[in-house]
Amino acid sequence: MHVLVTTDTIGGVWTYARELVTGLVRRGVRVTLVSFGEIPTAEQTQWLDSIRNVDFRATAFRLEWMQEAQDDLEASSDFLKAIIDEVKPDLLHLNQFAYGALGVDIPKLVVAHSDVVGWWASVKGEVPGDIPWMAWYREVVQAGLENATAVVAPSRWMLECVRQYYCEPRTATVIYNGRSPVLFNPHMSKEDGIVSVGRLWDSGKQVSLLLHGETSMPITIAGTEQHPDEVFREGSPFEFVDRERVHMLGTRTESQLRHLFGRASIYAATSRYEPFGLAPLEAALSRCALVVNDIPSLREIWGDAVCYFDTNQSESLFEELNRLVEDRTRRLTYANLAYNRARQYFNADRMVDEYLNLYQKLGARSQAA
Repeated sequence: MHVLVTTDTIGGVWTYARELVTGLVRRGVRVTLVSFGEIPTAEQTQWLDSIRNVDFRATAFRLEWMQEAQDDLEASSDFLKAIIDEVKPDLLHLNQFAYGALGVDIPKLVVAHSDVVGWWASVKGEVPGDIPWMAWYREVVQAGLENATAVVAPSRWMLECVRQYYCEPRTATVIYNGRSPVLFNPHMSKEDGIVSVGRLWDSGKQVSLLLHGETSMPITIAGTEQHPDEVFREGSPFEFVDRERVHMLGTRTESQLRHLFGRASIYAATSRYEPFGLAPLEAALSRCALVVNDIPSLREIWGDAVCYFDTNQSESLFEELNRLVEDRTRRLTYANLAYNRARQYFNADRMVDEYLNLYQKLGARSQAA
């Protein structure tokens, strides 16, 4: 089987694609991987050096959720169609909505990782108005979803967002994301520290909640302060943070984050919009206790394995953090609960197997048609 996978180099979709492509190749699948957003760094692509059967094509076309992306999207669609004509894959695994509308005669699987309308509703408490760019974006996303052979979401909550804000896909299913446990060290000696990862410019991540409380453990926040879309680049909202109490690390590589998770005792998952959340999963696989915002998607993912704070409330967040800080037994209990749930339900092997099963169903359906 030959699968063409699209990805982007900004955020968690790249990490997701790494796990997916690695697992597919190990199972004998040939992969053509096409990236958008920004040209990846050498550190990002290092994993490709160790696996065969991957034909990687990197581009810097803007992503569909970026302002002024319309011209780039038309060009990237033409570019992608040219690659499809060249390599002739059996199936498209598309990690952007728009390419679901490509006029090609092979199965098209679209993965709904996240979306602007759902983000807007979660962050601002209302559906966005019909401004020109948003109308264009919704039209592009809906066309991709309606023309996809199948749509996958990483949680039931995200699939409901697709149905609520866009359309009812022809075929839809949930495949939870997964990470390889062997990449993380759950046995490192823990230090007294709280960590969180999030783009500082993204109100959906709202790591700013960690600036509004007191705890005896130091707090470390890792994440870029610069918006990837230059239209939205302004001064940092964290310019006046007390750097004695909260350590701002900026962007970190995967290996640096693994070390950070391995040493931390507690991970704070503050997002108010989170269709899945890879960073909390990575922290759980590193045996961190999780304190999690009480939103439906994170309830779905983590069940009773984490401590929840009242939705979007910094005071409640610090109450839960301090309960763990002051009670080592409780901290260890929740660290083990999160670790065991992560290994059982959200490992990469399970994710890849579920995608392969879906590929086979789509292929059989295509042949029957």
